[in-house]
Amino acid sequence: MKSRFYTGLTLCLLCLGVVACGSRPQPATHAAAAPPAPKTKVAPSTPLDKKAAELGGITWDKQWDPMIEKALPAEMLSRRVPRDVRRFCPRFYQMTNVDKRAYWAYFFQALAAAEAGLNPTTNVRHDEPAIHKIDSVTGEYIHSEGLLQLTYEDAKRYGCDFNWSADRKLPPHDPQRTILQAKNNLLCGIRILSNQILTQRKPIYSPTSYWSTLQPGTESFRIFEKQMTNPPQACGLHIKAVPARTAQPQPLEASR
Repeated sequence: MKSRFYTGLTLCLLCLGVVACGSRPQPATHAAAAPPAPKTKVAPSTPLDKKAAELGGITWDKQWDPMIEKALPAEMLSRRVPRDVRRFCPRFYQMTNVDKRAYWAYFFQALAAAEAGLNPTTNVRHDEPAIHKIDSVTGEYIHSEGLLQLTYEDAKRYGCDFNWSADRKLPPHDPQRTILQAKNNLLCGIRILSNQILTQRKPIYSPTSYWSTLQPGTESFRIFEKQMTNPPQACGLHIKAVPARTAQPQPLEASR
């Protein structure tokens, strides 16, 4: 009887040991820490932004700089960026990532200045044959809208956050329209440019660029070019000053 008792007791203790071992708290698993947000800096003002500030006009919101800089894909800070980036930023490849981000923020400010005069609610229907077409999303003639003059078709092509179903119920220049909201418009612009220079491996300034302002030789490009004269100092761009013309003295009229 004793042997049976001790055998049973031993089995009970073994069972309790197994349960106890199984109930030991496991070490807590921690989710991988999110990567730190990239460092950003405010980009300089374009000539139009400076002038608008002096005259009390529509200016570039400096909060848009970090928004753009944080949204840039890593490849837009790498050597995959086409060499013509040096046209307005000669030292791009030697700069820190912080300065590269600031350059792109300045670039999009200049693009918005040339495209929309820095006005986020710009809504234009062009009559040029190349643009005077039906938008496949709206079913209406294409309108170029917002800071970067984009269209609702871009939502399909590039995955931009535009909602025509909601926007059609609002007035054309209503700032609540998704396509006119600066964040949606500017981040869509990053997608479009990234597709051009990284996916398609085309230059930044090309006859087939999405924006005519990035097509060299056009009047639009000359407007954009004038806005690219004040990029971040780290770019090392030196603008040759045009000497002012000296007024020639006019001969005095003979007295009568």
